[in-house]
Amino acid sequence: MAVDAERASGYRYGQRAYLVQMRRAGSGTGLIDPVPLPDLSVVQAAIADEEWVLHAANQDLPCLAEIGLVPARLFDTELAARLAGLPRVGLGAVVESLLGFSLQKGHSAADWSTRPLPEDWLVYAALDVEVLVDLRDALAAILEEQGKTEWARQEFEAILAAGPPAPKADPWRRTSGMHGLRQRRQLGMLRSLWQTRDELARRRDIAPGRVLPDAAMVSAVQADPKNEASLLELPVFRGRANRKLVSTWFGALVRGRELPEGELPPHSRPGEGPPPVNRWADRDPAAAARLKAARASLTRVSEEWSVPVENLLSPDLMRRLVWSPPSPADAEAVASVLRAGGAREWQVELTRDLLTEAIATA
Repeated sequence: MAVDAERASGYRYGQRAYLVQMRRAGSGTGLIDPVPLPDLSVVQAAIADEEWVLHAANQDLPCLAEIGLVPARLFDTELAARLAGLPRVGLGAVVESLLGFSLQKGHSAADWSTRPLPEDWLVYAALDVEVLVDLRDALAAILEEQGKTEWARQEFEAILAAGPPAPKADPWRRTSGMHGLRQRRQLGMLRSLWQTRDELARRRDIAPGRVLPDAAMVSAVQADPKNEASLLELPVFRGRANRKLVSTWFGALVRGRELPEGELPPHSRPGEGPPPVNRWADRDPAAAARLKAARASLTRVSEEWSVPVENLLSPDLMRRLVWSPPSPADAEAVASVLRAGGAREWQVELTRDLLTEAIATA
């Protein structure tokens, strides 16, 4: 069963599905509008036992789950293409490489909350599932030939077992360009501004970046305006929409600026993990040496098996391991750390010994 979903990222608040596409041999292609039909459990009941084929499943599974669509079995063609060592893993590139077709382009970044949806958009959406099952079969054959079928099975099961992603802690820390803010009070101002923007975007059902760009928030914090007139001198705030909201934005900056010292956010979240890699040499030269050795070892295995390093092992998990290795750092202890961090068995088997050696050598 080929499944896909279209969202309105960049236009609407959140990541809800505004169109669901399905195709099964013998049944043709169906396009479902989930706006008037927010509960698709009746469709779920009809296809629950099928293997669902998606491209980049992690992008679509959360919004599908919101409308009652949850697979019991999965094949992710994007992840399969990565494991197979294909140089380009976008849907169009993989289809062209393995099946010889060129997919229609042009509407991937469209506002899919538009109603009625134009005919050519619907054709574009239908084509996304037209050959997805054929693509699944071609990739499965390659993985079988390379001895990676079990790897893929473990990866797909891990995606299903993970379920919907948990809400991100301190999502305001993902503001683009905030690395230039060095003081905790600046972070407090940014957090206040981000929360105000988020609430406004939620009420209006507009993507936060369309309400106020990240760059505008960072520039406002850096300028630290003392009154509304000073804020209006900044480029983005001169526009008609933000001139109307100047009191809202300035009020948010003031609230962040006047926070008591004890309520200011720290530079990083507690338990956030190791510091940025560029600081390792100064903070802990031994850890920097372990990281260098581990990276070199993983690169060799990546090239040997034609699997991207980031799919061979989560970069974050690798950094956590070499920053603070277990004691003693034998193969069994390293394997336990990897499993606790979510590594699959095929990843543990491929990387355990070389990471143990890298830690010991460094």
